[in-house]
Amino acid sequence: MRRLAQTDGLTDVQLEMLATVRDFVDKEILPVATALEHADAYPSQIVEGMREMGLFGLMIPEEYGGLGESLLTYALVVEELSRGWMSVSGIINTHFIVAWMIRQHGTPRQKARYLPRMAEGSIRGAFSMSEPDCGSDVSAIKTRAVADGDSYVIDGQKMWLTNGATANLVATLVRTDPEAGHRGMTTFLVDKEPGFGEVEPGLTVPGKIDKMGYKGVDTTELIFTGHRVGAAQILGGEPGRGFYQMMDGVEVGRVNVAARGCGVALRAFELAVSYAQRRETFGKRIADHQAVQFRLAEMAAKVEAAHQMTVMAARRKDTGERNDLEAGMAKYLAGEYCKEVVEDAFRIHGGYGYSKQYEIERLYREAPMLLIGEGTADIQKMIIGRRLLEEYADRSA
Repeated sequence: MRRLAQTDGLTDVQLEMLATVRDFVDKEILPVATALEHADAYPSQIVEGMREMGLFGLMIPEEYGGLGESLLTYALVVEELSRGWMSVSGIINTHFIVAWMIRQHGTPRQKARYLPRMAEGSIRGAFSMSEPDCGSDVSAIKTRAVADGDSYVIDGQKMWLTNGATANLVATLVRTDPEAGHRGMTTFLVDKEPGFGEVEPGLTVPGKIDKMGYKGVDTTELIFTGHRVGAAQILGGEPGRGFYQMMDGVEVGRVNVAARGCGVALRAFELAVSYAQRRETFGKRIADHQAVQFRLAEMAAKVEAAHQMTVMAARRKDTGERNDLEAGMAKYLAGEYCKEVVEDAFRIHGGYGYSKQYEIERLYREAPMLLIGEGTADIQKMIIGRRLLEEYADRSA
């Protein structure tokens, strides 16, 4: 059992589940991850293994066929998966956010229709907020849905959909009332066939976006051209609540991104500490050089700090309390520390770290995504700063 990134107070069920996932990562993901990543190949066999373990239904209530686990359990599972290959955790994350939104905000009919099939993995979810011109500024979205009888007609372009091609359900944020600001946004549950091209009348997935890292998982655009959706597909049945619903999903998504950072950083540390004990220079292991020991010490402290903050953020959300401050801090800290730990591992590997034969090269390209996913690091600092001013408001004036 490793020393770092341990979590106190887990149940026997949680410990058994994490041990099973860790074994799956060691046997089924790590041996093939780098080859699949270099080929930008979708990990179908790994995804099927996760489906068989029930991971697609991890937080879906038991009454809908899921495992009914907590956000903490989910975050720890994501940490383990990301230790193997971060892209695999991305396939689960977008699915999970959509399931969470339906579980928290869906109508009884929507829950009954989607959650059982999401739990078994026959429905795969993606969610869509961002657009080409707005990035983290969700209030600037332009995609519109106009009422037409008992349906809505959607026009616009969405960007950066993880699982955009493989998903068959997309939670999509659009404007239904352009004059109402945040209150004029609505989330639609858009059904579609998997694949590229025109997957439904007026709904096109152009192709995969070629990325520096985070490969294997498909990242796409989604183009609406007069696509018709029934009013019954409005999440919760009531227009105008989409921004709140999406922010609730993103809040738990930020815990997920923090957990990914923890997993990638942990793997980078494992690679570095192992390599440092095998590589020799000047007649001794580089692990015996004080400079390398200092670097390993700093890496380990960052791995541990990020893990514990992520656990704290997940546990707070599980109590039902607001956790935007904690989730923002966890996501920010884990992303920054992950980048630094991976770079230190890269330095310890020396010239070999630059070779595609070594796993650290893959991690070096994957880590930057954590600085921008689910809101950039600067956006996290804005959220944290505003919340701190709320909590510590000066009442003397």
